[in-house]
Amino acid sequence: MCEQCTRREFLGTSVASSVMLAGANWTHAWASQSSPPPVREKSRICVIFTGTPAPNDRDWGADDGQIRIMKARLAQAEKDLGNVKLIVGHSTSAEQTAALLKKAGPGAPVLTANVRNFALTRVVKPILDGGHPMLFFSLPASGHDWMYAPRWHRQGHRVTLLASSDYDELERALRLLRVIPMMKQTRILLFPPARGTDPAKSPDQVKERLGADVVAVEEKLFDEMIAAAEGKAVQDEIKRWTNEAKQIVEPNEEDIRKAAKVSIALQNLMEQQRADGLAVGTCMGWLSKGFPCLGFARLRDKGIPAACEGDMDSLLTMLMFQYAFDRAGFQGNATFDTARKALWTAHCTASLKMEGPDSKDAPYLLRGHSEVQGSGCVPEVQYRLGEIITRTKMVNLKTILVSTGKIIDVPERAVHGCRTQIVTEVNDPAKMAANWSSVLETEDAMTLLHRVVFYGDHMDSVHHLARLMGMDVVVEG
Repeated sequence: MCEQCTRREFLGTSVASSVMLAGANWTHAWASQSSPPPVREKSRICVIFTGTPAPNDRDWGADDGQIRIMKARLAQAEKDLGNVKLIVGHSTSAEQTAALLKKAGPGAPVLTANVRNFALTRVVKPILDGGHPMLFFSLPASGHDWMYAPRWHRQGHRVTLLASSDYDELERALRLLRVIPMMKQTRILLFPPARGTDPAKSPDQVKERLGADVVAVEEKLFDEMIAAAEGKAVQDEIKRWTNEAKQIVEPNEEDIRKAAKVSIALQNLMEQQRADGLAVGTCMGWLSKGFPCLGFARLRDKGIPAACEGDMDSLLTMLMFQYAFDRAGFQGNATFDTARKALWTAHCTASLKMEGPDSKDAPYLLRGHSEVQGSGCVPEVQYRLGEIITRTKMVNLKTILVSTGKIIDVPERAVHGCRTQIVTEVNDPAKMAANWSSVLETEDAMTLLHRVVFYGDHMDSVHHLARLMGMDVVVEG
């Protein structure tokens, strides 16, 4: 690492070396395909009610009325989510379980609901032996089987327990289970070099571990798409960004025009390739053609994660949370303030719609990029004070780093650091800083630094998701 260079110079050095080391791993294949990738299919989830319903007034088990409520809530969730296909059935034997699993398809995740004492323990073997991720929804007094789910997990099975009387939790169960089949259909576009942990940078390991395809994009081919982005679409993009901004500070008309062209070109690229996520490893060198930050914000607002600086760990994290919660992430750099018991997160790309594509835009300014003498055009988004957030990142394709906090400060106009900033209150910032990224065996600054922020406290769901995906959780702070 150079000791007296700008961040842009350092990144340029890192990018050049990464290309030489890892360039051969990526096949520039997307442009040569004769037909577009297939349309994503609905995620198939097997739902199994185990055992014979209990009488209404006695015994350990769920009765017919409770089962009807569960089935109705699942049907409503299937309709509302729109991208899951439920294969629902009853099982009182291992053979019936195996038949339902065959109908659902290889590797299908499973939602079980026990309706009679010890019924699940008698029929679960095909699920465990087949390696199916399983979420066990257990109503109170529906049997003693709940206590075996943690034991199965400790034995190495991908099992998690959701013990609750809240029938709405069934939708959360489906959201968590659908992540696995959705990841297997995911198509990621990368402008090399990839950055992050070594497993996340490897297309083969990403495919093997998560099922996602990573396809490299030749920048010269994308330059042609930028050049072709003209006319009404670009003018509408310029008008929307400028008319809805609270203030335009540094950017001039040419800065905004360039950024709008890149934004439209990125949207066209993702639509053309039917891609689900994007990582740009050369974004710090894009100023001459137009920074991608406006385009990244637009993609995230539409539910398409886009990662700065080629950070594959952050991108995969954003995809996971998008699939589970339909929420965009704010990928950023961390810095601590122990005097205020606070952790800052800052970056020059930020979603306006942190609560999903149908949510209200956050207010923003249009600013020049803070690390290239204020040129270019990026959004400075002003997030909501008092919001509880989850700060996280999946690393090495096997560990989820996670913490929570509350937004206590958002600047009216950022000065130091990147443009979009939030200051979050955390429990023990000194301890958190001392242990920051301690599980990572790397000296790469961006890999150590980046985390992704999401609105809401998702700590419990992260633990469930990690069990289903065979991952570990490290709670930071």
